[in-house]
Amino acid sequence: MSEPLRAVLIDLEGVMLPMAFMTETLIPLSARRLGSYIVEHAEDEEVEEALEETGRLMGGYELDPTQAESLLLRWMKQGRKATPLKILQGLVWQEGYEAGSLSCALYPDVADCLKSWAGAGLRLFIYSSNSELAQKLLLSRAASEELTSVFEGFFDTTLGQKIEPGSYRDIGERLALPAASILVLSESDEELDAAATAGLATARIARDGAVESPHRVCPDLASLNIGQ
Repeated sequence: MSEPLRAVLIDLEGVMLPMAFMTETLIPLSARRLGSYIVEHAEDEEVEEALEETGRLMGGYELDPTQAESLLLRWMKQGRKATPLKILQGLVWQEGYEAGSLSCALYPDVADCLKSWAGAGLRLFIYSSNSELAQKLLLSRAASEELTSVFEGFFDTTLGQKIEPGSYRDIGERLALPAASILVLSESDEELDAAATAGLATARIARDGAVESPHRVCPDLASLNIGQ
């Protein structure tokens, strides 16, 4: 008998909100603002820790703000999901949200699906390459109603990279659930491959049209028909 579904692990971009908001708005903003933000907030604890971690990832170097900016921008261009970069991006985006210069909307099916799943007793979590701060900002500022409360937890790259099966094994252990009872929703086959290797159930969300995938493909959250 198959394991009953008990939890849903959801990505944000491409699943709950348009990927274009990340690629066309948030990432360009962080590229423009990152260097000056580092200089202005160099003594803030979160920024200090992120810069120290950046240096450690480069072999233990102590980086000045200019060196750090150059390295972080290179990582951004390469699409690296390094944790200190994601932390700093989240702080820059927080500044933008608080200034009222950023806005985005969730896909129209998201709110009803999340509330339905939570109401049916499913445990809901987000796992994103973006920092926990950035996840909460994206969710709270994109939704017309309070939705962060339907989520039990938020996972980011401090846990591990999303293309590593060990990250999903760790999540299963933290949730104290059988791997097969956790459904992972993502628009990335590479991430879903890692989740499947760890024994989790998977579904590819294809908002932009039909795709070929070794995973179950759904055009939106409503078509999953879970929690009913």
